[in-house]
Amino acid sequence: MSDTAVLLLSIIAATIPTMVYVGIIYWFDRYEKEPLWLLAAAFLWGAIPAILISFVLNTALSVPLLLVLGDELGQAAAPSLIGPPVEETIKSMALVAIFIFWRSEIDSPLDGIIYGAMVGMGFAMVENVYYFVQTFNTGGVEAWGANIVLRAVVFGLNHALFSSFAGLGIAIARLATEQWIKIVLPMLGWMTAVFLHFLHNLTVTLGNGFILVALLFDWGGVLLVFGIIVWAVLQERRWLRQYLAEEVALGILTTNQFMIAGSGRKRVSYLFNMLINRGFRANRQAAHFFLQCSHLAYTKHHWQLFKDEKSAQEIAELRQELASLSNQLRQ
Repeated sequence: MSDTAVLLLSIIAATIPTMVYVGIIYWFDRYEKEPLWLLAAAFLWGAIPAILISFVLNTALSVPLLLVLGDELGQAAAPSLIGPPVEETIKSMALVAIFIFWRSEIDSPLDGIIYGAMVGMGFAMVENVYYFVQTFNTGGVEAWGANIVLRAVVFGLNHALFSSFAGLGIAIARLATEQWIKIVLPMLGWMTAVFLHFLHNLTVTLGNGFILVALLFDWGGVLLVFGIIVWAVLQERRWLRQYLAEEVALGILTTNQFMIAGSGRKRVSYLFNMLINRGFRANRQAAHFFLQCSHLAYTKHHWQLFKDEKSAQEIAELRQELASLSNQLRQ
């Protein structure tokens, strides 16, 4: 194959699994979808600036290691000792930026996982293209195909796994009332990301039977995050049912609207029926209504934690908007 063909096929092989994984991650955000532009920005940070900055820093910081350990041992050690702290720090910069400038978009632990995973998937996609092309050039078609299966499928969620822990730490800090949690949890999340990244790189570098160790820890980590996601989704559903009950008593929501708003399955069914029976515009109006239901519930939870004036004002505004949207949907 020509160099151009290898590059194009490598891009396709990296992009398709990434988009599948991104779609699955996005699907888990059942009750309040994060803004697409912010998710795209997180993904693109991982795909372009984070890759470029990490490449420069990894190369520069590997030089002293090569001088001390020699070329062969230094090149084997660098991916485990240099790569994890550098790459997880650069990826986490996007999460810190979201926390500083768009912190209102972080309403639950799930949001932190989602943003962290998006940064990781962007990073993984571009990194995979580089390694696919490099593997073809050094090992031929057979090695290239094996590398695609390993990096894009078997270990395809690795970078999402690592950075999701950093995002989780930041999200928990965002919702914490104790000052020590605000300081400790982001650091603990970052350290977990670095450790898991280090463990993966070390076991893969050692090869042979250690690949099984990599599989055990990597997929064990994925299952752990999946468990946290399920818990977070159930927690969000509890918030909706707890905090929106008052809106039913106030007459802002009907009992039926309350029941639908608190169930991801019922939301999907209702929106599908609206699309079929009343068209796209009515579907979007209903989707906005349910989104604002989630906003209100999460804002009331935030007010319950912090008793802040901003949340109180947002609650009043959201109630007014929901009353109008609820009446429109009843017509």
